[in-house]
Amino acid sequence: MATRELAVAARSASEALPDLVARGAAPSYPLYALGPPVPRPGKIVCAGRNYAEHARELGEDAPTHPILFAKLATSIRGPFDDVVRPLEVADLDYEAELCVVIGTGGRRIPRDRALAHVAGYTCANDVSARTAQFEPGDQWLRGKSFDTFCPIGPWIVSADAIPDPQALTLRCRVDGILRQNGSTADMIFDVAALISYVSDAFTLEPGDLILTGTPAGVAMGQTPSPWLQPGQLCEVEIPAIGVIANRIVAEVTAGY
Repeated sequence: MATRELAVAARSASEALPDLVARGAAPSYPLYALGPPVPRPGKIVCAGRNYAEHARELGEDAPTHPILFAKLATSIRGPFDDVVRPLEVADLDYEAELCVVIGTGGRRIPRDRALAHVAGYTCANDVSARTAQFEPGDQWLRGKSFDTFCPIGPWIVSADAIPDPQALTLRCRVDGILRQNGSTADMIFDVAALISYVSDAFTLEPGDLILTGTPAGVAMGQTPSPWLQPGQLCEVEIPAIGVIANRIVAEVTAGY
């Protein structure tokens, strides 16, 4: 209850902010200065191949149970921060995703009560280095967790403002060109099912993130593959939430 009350209070404060700024009662800051809404989550749990059309574009069958992997917390970046293409990566891919922010933790959360454990939702880009992910023998953690590979934001929209997370549009654009245009209705395992399944294995805690999968249109599913290149701007949009926009930059030296 306390988490939900906090989310409602935060939403009220954000709605009042434009008037406060106009009256000079609060300073204004450029959007590009925003940091990630959850700067260091305890867990980032991701669902792979969770959209039916995405599975088909990869020539894969729909999974019979959620495919889970993790991203490390050091991959988190803000909604307008640069994404760094590592020195050894030539096949950098984008994945527009709905990100669930856990508000009330728990273990073995029943599916019919799972959405009550959500504080809110935000946008995420599950940036992926495909060779690093697959060729050494399914090294998903490595391929998905390079520094900067998880920009999120621009803010958290409280769960009460999104009563049905399965009715959201997701888009990805690269330099203004539409690459992905899907709906969360195409998820194979919906948000409630993912929360329940994840919590059967380990305790979810406030601030944990669940990335729920990506719709069709990733670079890996196209021939030739339009991999992300330095200088390009990659946007992820969920109209009910907002837009994140991240410039791709090349790593110049090890450790940049």
